[in-house]
Amino acid sequence: MSGITGWVDFERDLTRERSTVLAMTAAMAQRGPDGEGIWVSRRAALGHRRLAVFDLAGGHQPVALEHDGRTIAVAAHSGSILNHQELRAELVSRGHRFRSAGDTEILLFAYLEWGAEAVHRLEGTFAGVVWDARKQELFLVRDRLGVEPLFYYPTATGLVFGSEAKAILAHPQVDPAVDAEGLQEIFTYSGTPHVAPFLGMHRLRAGHHLLVKAGHTVKTRWWSVEAAEHTDDLDTTVATIRGLLEESISRNLRTEAPLGSLLSGGLDSSGVVGLADRELRKSGERVRTFTVDFAQHAENFKATDTRNSPDAPFAADVVRHLDTDHTTVVLDPADLSDPIARLAVLRAKDYPTPLGDMNTSLYLLARAVGEHAKVVLTGEAADSLFHGVAWNRDPVESTMETFPWVARGVVRDDAAGLGCGLFAPGLLKELAPLEYAARRYRESVSEAPHLPGMSEHEKHMRELCWVHLTNFMENQNGHTERLFKAVGLEVRMPYCDHRLVKYAYNLPWDMQNFDGQEKSLLRAAVRDLLPQSVIERRKTPYPVTLDPGYEAALRTEMHALLDDSQAPVLPLLDVPAARAALKDPEGLNRWARRANVELPIQLNTWLRRYGVRLAL
Repeated sequence: MSGITGWVDFERDLTRERSTVLAMTAAMAQRGPDGEGIWVSRRAALGHRRLAVFDLAGGHQPVALEHDGRTIAVAAHSGSILNHQELRAELVSRGHRFRSAGDTEILLFAYLEWGAEAVHRLEGTFAGVVWDARKQELFLVRDRLGVEPLFYYPTATGLVFGSEAKAILAHPQVDPAVDAEGLQEIFTYSGTPHVAPFLGMHRLRAGHHLLVKAGHTVKTRWWSVEAAEHTDDLDTTVATIRGLLEESISRNLRTEAPLGSLLSGGLDSSGVVGLADRELRKSGERVRTFTVDFAQHAENFKATDTRNSPDAPFAADVVRHLDTDHTTVVLDPADLSDPIARLAVLRAKDYPTPLGDMNTSLYLLARAVGEHAKVVLTGEAADSLFHGVAWNRDPVESTMETFPWVARGVVRDDAAGLGCGLFAPGLLKELAPLEYAARRYRESVSEAPHLPGMSEHEKHMRELCWVHLTNFMENQNGHTERLFKAVGLEVRMPYCDHRLVKYAYNLPWDMQNFDGQEKSLLRAAVRDLLPQSVIERRKTPYPVTLDPGYEAALRTEMHALLDDSQAPVLPLLDVPAARAALKDPEGLNRWARRANVELPIQLNTWLRRYGVRLAL
């Protein structure tokens, strides 16, 4: 149920604009391989691409309520409202009559029953729209943690919206332009919650809704983490985390479509798999797991302080321990440098990112998973909740008054930002990416909720948790959700359950580290489910390929770009520095240095193939 778009215009007759809405909807075809729906009226038009996970035979969108030949309201959404069965029973008791067994009518009737307050009753990850024909109002809403995306673009007489930027860019009034702020976002990976890189376009923030009326819009925050005193002792805290995870897993297993779970062999994904396995065994099912690996990765692997161990042996331990139905997806350099796959990644994400082969490998993993499942569970957000990322614990990177993922690049690679090392000094001076990131960091932490009387260190650690739950998760959600939806897969993140997020945010720092390891509480909560090797494993990020064949392919591609006098990115680069970097035999061995080559290549393709205009 996976892609929405639309257009509201309070002066133009949209019944004549069906072709535009069709084009906007078609732009997201990859998000919904199971069907397309269009609804058009004089002032509003909605489009939907369907990924069927509930009510497989019915459940088509948009859903309209008619009375006496008049439209009362129409709704569509992406993602899943996981408590739709419980809400259905309550709404039926209040007199509403349902025509389908899916979850879209839940949004429609809940809005008609309770208005904007209905959002507090919805659980799951979703982005939704309701057109209230009686009041001539458009209502847009995004889930609490922002797992499902939603963008909008105000016009002189209305508004255009979509699950992805590409749907909005398909509208003839929208100029695919990117200004300095857009490039600053791309260069710093700041993840500013309301910013879309495209000029004039906005991202609806997580936990917000937007009401659009003739002449004005009203944006409202309807959910956020709140500060609360933590009074539970250690044993109660561990038990509470376990209980909240069990409840979240149970809800996230609800689907009528085939389901799987990603497994890296790390604590986060293994915990999800262990809890899902325990729940599924009650009905005689096994959990289906998927791991990505690289050809000759064991031979090429060299431990670093960031990536200290390959995933495959630990994933294998979990598979043996739980007896999962397992598939390992093995990728080689040709897979990762395949121009078709790289173009698919750029199209899925709508703009370049510095993640390079992590983008491509995740896309290829998703494509392989899609042969077996339509819904997949991940361990995303556990690091944000339980401070699993190494930079939060580094005494320098965590205290540089900027996003710690930006600080890591500065400290370890003398970078001007993530992937900025080969751009022209004049451009970097104009964009000032590090100053931009620091400003966005200050804006973010100024919103972080605190309790009076907290120590400065406790306050700072909460601020780091906050920027991960807001800015970093915008990046990660946009990374994982977009690449999986690009192959028609719904991704679910059990750690994003709002009850768990609220509880974890308020955990004292000394309790978070009670046994001296990162994610102490999460380890304790799932210890009985997993092999000891996984429980004791240090945090290791998503893997990157270390195969020299991939580096050779990147060098070849960058040489070709530098030799192309018509390359649109060329005026933005420090060409002598780029040529020098390519001659350095060690230049691409570290991932952050490799990003300096990856980002210009992506940016060049973006400008050339997608007609993006730089408004600098």
